[in-house]
Amino acid sequence: MKTIVCFGDSNTWGYDPATAGRYPKPLRWPSVMQAALEAKRPGEYEVIAEGQNGRTSVWEDPVGLKKGATYFLPCLESHKPVDLVIILLGTNDLKHRFGTSSYDVARGVAYLAQMAKTCEFGPGNAAPAVLIVAPPPFATLTDFAQDFEGASERSLTLGRDITAYAALKGFPSFDAGTIIQSSEKDGIHLEPEAHDALGKALAARAAELIG
Repeated sequence: MKTIVCFGDSNTWGYDPATAGRYPKPLRWPSVMQAALEAKRPGEYEVIAEGQNGRTSVWEDPVGLKKGATYFLPCLESHKPVDLVIILLGTNDLKHRFGTSSYDVARGVAYLAQMAKTCEFGPGNAAPAVLIVAPPPFATLTDFAQDFEGASERSLTLGRDITAYAALKGFPSFDAGTIIQSSEKDGIHLEPEAHDALGKALAARAAELIG
């Protein structure tokens, strides 16, 4: 069985923009991904969702313990051996309090990918494969407008910068904004249709990367 760890934020956790609660497990994109992989090769994949609301890539958040880089390697070790880690971060890095550009965010996300490529938590104590996924641009911000003041414009270049920087560093990437949109309910989270499309697209990419 091949193990895939999905390391992300509230959109990996399954945040529902309509209720501020959590989608049922089958609706979340990692579960959709699992189902799509199982449909083709039953019993050969385990997809593990590691999502945390508010998680950043490398930025210390004074509001809570949200820095992904701190938990990333212990997370991978806990699921060893990991065949593939999918990193879907960047949205929270754009919060006003961090003062980041989309290029800064791209570098932060790639830093986690580099951590994965130098660890020994894959099969045979090698490194796992890595896929960097760029989140889609923001829609109109509502509930989170204050946290993300000034970030909407930077979100428009996030996919471009993350995929370009990933290519520069030799990491496979996928721009989610090419197939899905953020919800109009709050501007940053995903509707069930987007979870479905993303999970199926990433299942196809995972199959390409690890068979």
